Amino acid sequence: MTRQKAPKKSETIEVRVPYGAKTAFAERCRENGQTVSEAVRAFMEREIGGERRSGRGRTRLWHAVAALAAGLALGSIAAPSLAQSAPASRAAFERLDRNHDGVVSYDEFRR
Repeated sequence: MTRQKAPKKSETIEVRVPYGAKTAFAERCRENGQTVSEAVRAFMEREIGGERRSGRGRTRLWHAVAALAAGLALGSIAAPSLAQSAPASRAAFERLDRNHDGVVSYDEFRR
């Protein structure tokens, strides 16, 4: 049994783009943890139907889902305690608002 070798990357493509687009694309690639060449090759493979996934997209999706779940869990824990502190905040505001006009002026705050 002989394993087939991957084709060598010997061809180049020259593409003229505005400098700003090039630098923005290179920055996006860096954020995604890949080189510009890897991004262009992946795009070409998707376009011709030979989609090859590196797994990075799925990993990023799972990180986003985990962050969302953690945020929801933290929010569900914090929300009741925030709701309980509202009357205390209202009482503090009432003490500051000496003329009870619904606005704390600078003079009221200073006192």
